[in-house]
Amino acid sequence: MNKIIENITTTALQNPEKICYQNGEETHTYQELLQKSDQVASFLQDKFLPAKSPLVIFGEQQFEMLVLFLGSIKAGHPYIPVDDASDPSRVIQINGVAKPSLILNWSNITDFGVETPQATKTELQQVLSSDNNIYDSNKSVGLDDDFYIIFTSGTTGTPKGVQISTNNILDFAHWAQEKFDYTDQMKMLLQAPFSFDLSVFDIYPGLMSGVTLNVVDKDTTKNFGKLQQAILKSDFNTWVSTPSFFEMCLLFRGFDEEHLPQLNKFMFCGEELTHATAQKLLKKFPSAKVYNTYGPTENTVAITSVLIDQAALDKYDRLPIGYLKSNMEHKILGSVDSKTGMMTGELLVSGPDVSKGYLNNPVQTQKAFENIDGKIFYHTGDMVSEAEDGLLYYHGRTDFQIKMHGYRIELEEVDSLLGNLKQVKQSCTVPLYNKKKQVNKMIACIVLEDEYSNLDTNDLTDTIKNSLKETTMEYMIPNVLKFVKQLPISKNGKIDRKTLIGEINE
Repeated sequence: MNKIIENITTTALQNPEKICYQNGEETHTYQELLQKSDQVASFLQDKFLPAKSPLVIFGEQQFEMLVLFLGSIKAGHPYIPVDDASDPSRVIQINGVAKPSLILNWSNITDFGVETPQATKTELQQVLSSDNNIYDSNKSVGLDDDFYIIFTSGTTGTPKGVQISTNNILDFAHWAQEKFDYTDQMKMLLQAPFSFDLSVFDIYPGLMSGVTLNVVDKDTTKNFGKLQQAILKSDFNTWVSTPSFFEMCLLFRGFDEEHLPQLNKFMFCGEELTHATAQKLLKKFPSAKVYNTYGPTENTVAITSVLIDQAALDKYDRLPIGYLKSNMEHKILGSVDSKTGMMTGELLVSGPDVSKGYLNNPVQTQKAFENIDGKIFYHTGDMVSEAEDGLLYYHGRTDFQIKMHGYRIELEEVDSLLGNLKQVKQSCTVPLYNKKKQVNKMIACIVLEDEYSNLDTNDLTDTIKNSLKETTMEYMIPNVLKFVKQLPISKNGKIDRKTLIGEINE
């Protein structure tokens, strides 16, 4: 039997009536998860699909999606989670790359425009009400086999399918369980779409520990009133999200320790946690533990962590992303920064969390994964610096680095400087290109803190630019400040810089 499945099975047998999934009034037990995923495994093995062939699992954040994930693994097939809010062309793209043997469709969409056979929602409902639950666990997904394949956003060209093995997830899950003290008393906010690997922070370490996954689904997230009610009426005690999603919830009256005394742990991943956001959090939840983490999808969710407390806020203007897991090696391709004395450059990592590469894409795999002295290192594309004690600091994506008037500028560093100003709630700085495709200007799109939102924009522009002059070089100051009510957020809950670049350059 697959090691992760074995672990979840043990948890379920020890406490079968424990709630594993809650979404509003809907609840499901560990026993249901066990039995229904057995039924799916039986159904899949009866189809005699090609061994280890991937399956696309299409749906939202329903309980049945978790059942289908585990059923696929039990039957011996890695799964590819695809969100039902995706553009229809995405399924066609993924299908072309992954060549799945079956689509498990937990949605009301009937035609994906591909020839791959599918099991419809109606058919799957019959499977989940049948008595057939016998499957051969010897055929389950093995330790080195792909467990899931998550496709990148694919905003430029063909999306890449990141292969994550059972070993990769086991290593991540064991680290997370220990680092963040997972127990069966945890009730975890699960807001991230299942096609975004941030959700794995909840799912596998969580189910292996006997937690309750408290789901806030897409329909709730899209409706401000419903979301406010879901958050404020919930009893979860552990928060997992991107910083941008948390920032949105800061608008809710009553979102604080006084009204939610049980909420005592916050874990952030997926994008940079700013000083301003962490400061607001600790003001509202002064007793809470706040963890900042970092990790690319290719490194199985997260590979660093650090506790952010008041001492950290007092010490750092731009928060560190943490210490690398002890069983991983790293290299920094760059040079010593003359200002800080720290090694600064692109982060390369090697270890048990590193993916074997991109599914059916040897060219991109070869570009991103390099064999150095017999070990595979992944080029993260992230710029970092490292203190003497191993603490890592993030300086932005290499692909969000621009060259303007001869200077190299990290767009995310500009945002960090803006985020330190009292007027700025959120910002996203993007380049404006001229006809020669050269960067002509930097445009900072800024969401103001509420008390500044009605002030004269010309005065605000002068004030913000003058404040920046005190902390940075002239060439780092955006040419134009554009004040907006909100920034575009991707379906994964991150600020969508690429969309903004497209809008500014239309």
